[in-house]
Amino acid sequence: MEKISTRVVQIYGNLVSFLRKCIFYILSVGPIPNHIAFIMDGNRRYARRWNLMEGAGHKVGFSALMSMLRYCYEFGVRYVTIYAFSIENFKRSPEEVQSLMDLMLEKIEELLKEESIVNRYGVRVYFSGNLKLLSEPVRLAAERAMLATAKNSKAVLSICVAYTSTNEIVHAIQESCEEKWDEITVLNSSGAGCGLIRLGRDEQDEGDHLIKVTDIEKHMYMAVAADPDIIIRTSGETRLSNFLLWQSANCYLYSPSVLWPEIGFRQFLWAILNFQRIHFYLDKKKKQL
Repeated sequence: MEKISTRVVQIYGNLVSFLRKCIFYILSVGPIPNHIAFIMDGNRRYARRWNLMEGAGHKVGFSALMSMLRYCYEFGVRYVTIYAFSIENFKRSPEEVQSLMDLMLEKIEELLKEESIVNRYGVRVYFSGNLKLLSEPVRLAAERAMLATAKNSKAVLSICVAYTSTNEIVHAIQESCEEKWDEITVLNSSGAGCGLIRLGRDEQDEGDHLIKVTDIEKHMYMAVAADPDIIIRTSGETRLSNFLLWQSANCYLYSPSVLWPEIGFRQFLWAILNFQRIHFYLDKKKKQL
């Protein structure tokens, strides 16, 4: 009886997978988003709603994340970014922060397994953010995951931890200034700088900036990925919460009312359909920049 039940479940799973791939094949006639980002909102509310232990909502949410990653990579989305842990989250109780760090460590170790989703789909993993703020075990595990997947080239998963967009922008500006200052110092020491170290503007065109937007962008934590086409934030919230502020000027924000652990194929499908409907407008706005 148990073998029959297992067989039925397997057949049902194969059928669902086949139907999903058929839907993706039809959708691929339209534009396919190059980059989808997720704000995984509602894990704690889900746990409270169902009277679960603290941290249980995040564990259920991890299963939802695996489903979303599978849908993205099956559909041909090259870049996926998830907002896993904000710098602001460090302000939560020490017990909750430690619980989340322990869960993160556990899930990072799972990514390193041969049968994990990143190895199945050839995904390269990046951890983006101020990684110095992480505990040493988590930081070292993140570094191992990035090293272990460095040769994967079919898709990219960016995991934003110890991240806020304002911190990313400040970091990028600081790095750009230091790089430009080093360049000017080298030029002046060789006599080719013509006194640039004084940063005099009298003989320079006012529009000729020493530091350009491209200089800043290459130092962004998220320089490893293209700008997002879709940002999906669950629980009905329309705030970006300090996530990809620099990169999201011309992307589609989708805010389904479900909590993150409840997100499923229906919400993913609706996001894709809406993106395809307004793609021409978004593409036109990008070209105007």
